Amino acid sequence: MILTKKHVSRRAVLKGMGVTMALPMLDAMVPAGTAWARVQQAKTRLVTIEMVHGSAGSTAYGVKKHLWAPAAAGTGFDLSPTSLKPLEAYRDYLTIVSNTDVRNAEAFAPSEIGADHFRSAAVFLTQAKPRQTQGSDVHAGISLDQIYARQAGQDTPIPSMQLCIENIDQAGGCSYNYSCVYTDSISWASPNDPLPMIRDPRVVFDQLFGVGATPEARAIRRQRDRSILDFITESVADLSSGLGVADRQRLAAYLEDVREIERRIQKVEAHNTSGEARELPEAPIGVPDSFEEHVKLMFDLQVVAFASDLTRVFAFKMSRDVSNRVFAASGSTAPFHTGSHHLEREDRIEDFQKINTYHVGMLPYFLEKLKNTPDGESNVLENSLIVYGSPMGNSNTHNHKRCPLIVLGHAGGRLKGNIHIPTEDGTPMANPMLGMLHALDIEQESFGDSTRALDLNEARTS
Repeated sequence: MILTKKHVSRRAVLKGMGVTMALPMLDAMVPAGTAWARVQQAKTRLVTIEMVHGSAGSTAYGVKKHLWAPAAAGTGFDLSPTSLKPLEAYRDYLTIVSNTDVRNAEAFAPSEIGADHFRSAAVFLTQAKPRQTQGSDVHAGISLDQIYARQAGQDTPIPSMQLCIENIDQAGGCSYNYSCVYTDSISWASPNDPLPMIRDPRVVFDQLFGVGATPEARAIRRQRDRSILDFITESVADLSSGLGVADRQRLAAYLEDVREIERRIQKVEAHNTSGEARELPEAPIGVPDSFEEHVKLMFDLQVVAFASDLTRVFAFKMSRDVSNRVFAASGSTAPFHTGSHHLEREDRIEDFQKINTYHVGMLPYFLEKLKNTPDGESNVLENSLIVYGSPMGNSNTHNHKRCPLIVLGHAGGRLKGNIHIPTEDGTPMANPMLGMLHALDIEQESFGDSTRALDLNEARTS
């Protein structure tokens, strides 16, 4: 075989009327004689996920019973008592950092007392103190995802995306003199620039695949009930004719994944416009009433975006402070916010843990999809750093101590996984987040109120 170094461009796209579809990584994109390792440089994916209301394991009773953090440090930990037990199959990718505090979410002045729910989201990824204001002079910090997007987002069509599950501007009113933007977003491009989050899977889908040049064009296409794949048939045929067998199979699988996501969105839209009563009557027609279905759609959209290298950075807000959604599938009938105010009763703390476990139980679906998505000689999960946590600890008392925090993925080999790292009392959550930035090859000296970077590969308490 002659090595010509001719190859398909990584930025090649399939085009049709109102459609621009990026491609997954194919063997044909690697110049002949070029090692995969060279192609894979600087492609770690970052996903930052906030779940509100802390955890049952942040209470005194929860610490004693190991309802969040396991008893053992290091690698020999037992997840069975904890809310992390759904991650057992992925413990090799799991880094648990326990006992960290989010001090900048606390009240510093009398006027801030009671406002924890209205500033916490802005602190989670910035670890900065939000300015108390309802005006336009909002101020927090640059969020972890946006620090990475400044580096990794320069080589992708979309520098980063911000997604959410709950509605915005409806946290029971944005109170205690805090602007609603503090509650609405976890992603800040600068200390004065919170980024809006997208709730509707249809909007995310259209942004990823350039469906229709205008909202009117997109509406017409949906009315015709046609798939975006119908518009790129000729482009697919032209590309496939020059690919090897393995690449054709990979392309076909990727296109089918996109089509399946589109089918599910279309099904949701058909149901939501059928006239039947909705659980979420205020939600856009592309938003499923089912929490689980909504989360899975958002995860699937992230997977195809990573597969096609449209973006390498996502921020995902899976709930909203003071949400009283009921998660019946968790086994608890308590509304979320109400259940988090368990009055320190052991039975109610255990009931709240059911909700925590259910939320963590959404992650294996995402992890499996990432693991099954090829990424050069590896897979996307190996080359990802996924943060999941909360800026609140014990929501019953609105404190921000012993906040839940885990990391998933190997970050391209920089994280070992299968480790529980308990920290000393008073350790800022900013310390492990600074360690995450270092794992992403961003060598800054501080982040938020950090005191040092935490080594995410070593379990030590000093």
